[in-house]
Amino acid sequence: MTITPELIAQHQLTQGEYDKIVSLLGREPSYTELGVFSVMWSEHCSYKSSRIHLKKLPTTGKYVVQGPGENAGVIGIGDGWVIAFKIESHNHPSYIEPFQGAATGVGGILRDIFTMGARPIAVMDSLRFGPLKSAHAQRIVTGVVSGIAHYGNCFGVPTVGGECVFEECYAGNPLVNVFALGVCKEDEIFYARASGIGNPVIYVGAKTGRDGIHGASMASAEFTEESKQKRPNVQVGDPFLEKLLLEACIEAMKTGAIVAIQDMGAAGLTSSSCEMGSRGGVGIDIDLDLVPQRERGMTAYEMLLSESQERMLLVAEKGREEEVFQVFRKWGLDAVTIGVVTPDGKLRIRHQGSVVAEIPNPALADEAPKYDRPHDVKPFRKAPLEGPAEIPASADLNADLVRLVGSPDLCSKRWIWEQYDYQVRTNTLAGPGSDAAVVRIKETDQSVAMSLDGNGRYCYLDPREGAKLAVAECCRNLSTTGAIPVAATNNLNFGNPERPEIMAQLVEAIEGIAEACAHFETPITGGNVSLYNETLGEGIYPTPVLGIIGLMKTAAPVPVAFQREQAHLVLLGGFRETDATRFGSSEYAKVILGQLWGLPPALDMDYEKRVHEAMREIVAAGLAESAHDLSDGGLAVAASESCTVAVGASIQLKGNQRAELALFGEAPSRILISTAAPEQIQEISLRHGVEAPVIGVTMKARLQIGNPNQMLIDLATSDLKRTFEKALPALLLTKHV
Repeated sequence: MTITPELIAQHQLTQGEYDKIVSLLGREPSYTELGVFSVMWSEHCSYKSSRIHLKKLPTTGKYVVQGPGENAGVIGIGDGWVIAFKIESHNHPSYIEPFQGAATGVGGILRDIFTMGARPIAVMDSLRFGPLKSAHAQRIVTGVVSGIAHYGNCFGVPTVGGECVFEECYAGNPLVNVFALGVCKEDEIFYARASGIGNPVIYVGAKTGRDGIHGASMASAEFTEESKQKRPNVQVGDPFLEKLLLEACIEAMKTGAIVAIQDMGAAGLTSSSCEMGSRGGVGIDIDLDLVPQRERGMTAYEMLLSESQERMLLVAEKGREEEVFQVFRKWGLDAVTIGVVTPDGKLRIRHQGSVVAEIPNPALADEAPKYDRPHDVKPFRKAPLEGPAEIPASADLNADLVRLVGSPDLCSKRWIWEQYDYQVRTNTLAGPGSDAAVVRIKETDQSVAMSLDGNGRYCYLDPREGAKLAVAECCRNLSTTGAIPVAATNNLNFGNPERPEIMAQLVEAIEGIAEACAHFETPITGGNVSLYNETLGEGIYPTPVLGIIGLMKTAAPVPVAFQREQAHLVLLGGFRETDATRFGSSEYAKVILGQLWGLPPALDMDYEKRVHEAMREIVAAGLAESAHDLSDGGLAVAASESCTVAVGASIQLKGNQRAELALFGEAPSRILISTAAPEQIQEISLRHGVEAPVIGVTMKARLQIGNPNQMLIDLATSDLKRTFEKALPALLLTKHV
């Protein structure tokens, strides 16, 4: 086939990129080779717009065993045990086909974990949708949640928490970010580095079909009116088969016959083969006639670019193939030698007796373009810096709080997480609804705490500060359980990087994450970049999502809910006033005022870190009966969320701050604690240089918040709880024409 400018454009390659391909090959590529380059050089696979900036992230630390560059990051937790974890996105597929898009997102991240030799023990999700005001929006939400539940539940891994936000900017481009974590012994880690000239390359798992072809390329482009026609680009998952694949891979790894292993994820057989070869400095020769196929007449192009799910590529020791085959036959899975490791460093593809592609592995894996795209402009934003001349006084603060706890962002997500089996494998100590999920590692005395956080609204107003706040909140959530934050993964969801004002958002956010992760000692061990999240030219809010894990001795985590009446309430971190400019980023401004302006909350990272240290000491001393961090919705919403077991609170505000700002301001570095020992908490806080005023007591059945002059909030906890729990199901049951 003649390579024309139109064909190059259809493969989402520029003329300059095509010229580089010709230079690397020393000739014109074949049609199959063009397809191979198009997926490997796509934004989704090559990170060509972000690679130079990702190098700014801290990636090493005392716990880090494996940083970026492998299927998942790995940290040591002591006694020879390690944790593998990572976050990935499946945004574009989840818009086109919500159920399968989300389901295969879970399947893909699980394979990233057990490819490392680790058994998955927890999943979390970070979801962004448009407002629930249309049948289409509801279809996406219900499809995504059902897809996550289906795959995780059938596979047998608990989905232990996450977050879910609704904003207009995600209506045409939802975000589905999935985090997974697994455990294994350090000497059982496997890597995707092919080695051993003459060693067999073995295909295992499901048969190859035509689903998912050009999935990586689709994920590297904006949505247009034609996007709905891309359903064939969305993979179809089979969680039961993946469970068999997990068990077979773990068992095969224990034979000692496996040299390297790689998931066939984005770009399928192409990426798994060339990346393993490139990492190992060797070549791989594959015969496609030997690839198990579920459809007739597949071309070399289709087989190489298929993203059919539940497939792996292995390199085994020569002469030990039968040991591997026996294991996979036992589990009812295909296992076929399809190639061999060669010394020449090339990916060589044979089909029907001919060589259809011959490309140096580094050309695909290492020589992809790296762009320093223009970003010397202000990050994109339309929201004004100054808010209204005067923030309107509330007509009814009680009604405002009820509206907030019943708003889509702040209401209970029980409707979502009750569809997940979050207790399977019996390791979950703290699940959905907690500040951080906690899962015990049975084989040790350690537990792992996990938190996902991101705030696109904050990052839209200031990408650098918004990203820092996401890191800080994750670490605060972990510290609230008593865990020490040790490492992080991130998912960077942004619009079109070819627009300088969008690229500026990405660069600012990465630099903010780098600064905060260095400060809080949570190196980035890997992650995902998802760009071109735009529909008809309208981009999403810049949405970096952080997944941070912490370590703690196994014990019952501190609950969010108040546990008994007449406990003292301490506000660790103090009241931390919010000014009018920073109030414009709050949920109150969004829900009650219907506006967005100003800047995100002000973060003092030194103070924030001292709050974390004090909180962990308080937990270790057994002084916290309950603890809940203050974030979206401020003090009033945090207090209402702690009133979920019929125990309420009487809280007294201090200072002369306006009621709306004092109640609903979102200043960070604050944790609401109930305790029998406020003096001891204050002693600890004083040592750490942190404020810890006693602000009230718990009481029966009501939430009351006042200042020296008046009662501002007085509501029955039963009314708050009813609104909190019923809001999301009510929105989803609303019929739309």
